[in-house]
Amino acid sequence: MSRKFTGDDLIALGFTPGRAVGIALRLIRPASKVLDADALVRELKAVLADPIGNAAHPQFAELALALREALERPTFIERPEPAPYRVWGDGIEAQAADQMRQAARLPIAVSGALMPDAHLGYGLPIGGVLATDNAVIPYAVGVDIACRMRLSVFDIPAGDLVRLNEPLVRALQRETKFGVGVEFKKPLEHEVLEEDWSVSPITRKSFEKARGQLGTSGSGNHFVEFGIFTLDHPDLGLEPGRYLSLLSHSGSRGTGAAVADFYSKLAMTRHPELPDELRRLSWLSLDDADGQEYWAAMNLMGQYASANHALIHQRVTQAIGAICIASVENHHNFAWKESHGGRDVIVHRKGATPAGKGVLGVIPGSMATPGFVVRGKGSEPSLQSASHGAGRLMSRTAARNMFRWNHVKPTLEAAGVQLLSAGIDEAPGVYKDIHEVMKAQSDLVEVVARFDPKIVKMAEAGERPED
Repeated sequence: MSRKFTGDDLIALGFTPGRAVGIALRLIRPASKVLDADALVRELKAVLADPIGNAAHPQFAELALALREALERPTFIERPEPAPYRVWGDGIEAQAADQMRQAARLPIAVSGALMPDAHLGYGLPIGGVLATDNAVIPYAVGVDIACRMRLSVFDIPAGDLVRLNEPLVRALQRETKFGVGVEFKKPLEHEVLEEDWSVSPITRKSFEKARGQLGTSGSGNHFVEFGIFTLDHPDLGLEPGRYLSLLSHSGSRGTGAAVADFYSKLAMTRHPELPDELRRLSWLSLDDADGQEYWAAMNLMGQYASANHALIHQRVTQAIGAICIASVENHHNFAWKESHGGRDVIVHRKGATPAGKGVLGVIPGSMATPGFVVRGKGSEPSLQSASHGAGRLMSRTAARNMFRWNHVKPTLEAAGVQLLSAGIDEAPGVYKDIHEVMKAQSDLVEVVARFDPKIVKMAEAGERPED
């Protein structure tokens, strides 16, 4: 065997794939300066055979410690058979599909679904739906807790869009703020601030930050945009027609991220038995104080995210002198207590829209493609869920390497889109074809109306994504 060891070499010696292999490979390099290849193999075998007796090994003490911790770790007992789940749509990326397969191994998993916009996430894929038995998984809720959509339809005909361009642009620029950590100098007021923010140490500590960020929009794929709402048949209390509308997408800002970070890490400490590939699917039991605390904080973040949108829409509506004549709102990145198949479960929808029978929601496309107001059909195989958007085709890094604005501008012009600000990693080409996504879930939702973006505001280029 050569001095250049690989993971396969170590597995052939008897090591189990995982953390110990990585540590061994890192330690072999300095050890090879004092040990030849045969001696390295001999010492590695000795440490593997007796990590306790080799706790003070001159080259591999750290490896011995990792092996000892693995021996002391409780045994992971997965489901005898994976939890059943269905997949909607073709061409789901392999990493997202694998994350769903891993989630189905959890002993708490009951059933699941993978939406057609699915792509890689932390733990559970974005677009993943997972029902669990009396347990909540912080990373299956998501980092941006209660990220949501809100649509307001105005008493203004679509034909007035050009005439009103200047006040519409001014409203988007002034009535909310974009970017990581941004706050209003003079905090806005909303009754959500009168809720009990002491439900967890994180929400209590973050109250002033939450107060300052109330009504702001964040970064990543969050947006506020004016567009044309097209209704072909009477619905939502409206006559058919084309109306000026406002659509927003954002969540619970810095406080939601802090809640997600704290309880995700806490859940991982509660489940040392989980193998590395499942660590981010660590859960909190709702019978325990930790689980109840996270549940309360998550629900508070749901109220807070809704308040953010309410203030944005209220301020923009007032700024343009409009009247809201119809509204649709829903959130994703959340967990609900529901009953499915005659069983009470916790349903995590990470980047998935609730689609119970008759339930309204908004599924956006991209800055240059339409979104849709939908009504759920109550499909049980999907756990009454649908996609939350078109879904990314590529990572942000890949998007920044691939696209340039001079190539994107013709697409925006063809769609009649005025872009006020955004990062190139939100270019239309980074998203799947929204029409194909909607076609793939025609059994989950029916389309009520269409929204075409026209004046789009997102975080400036270079902002760290929060989504």
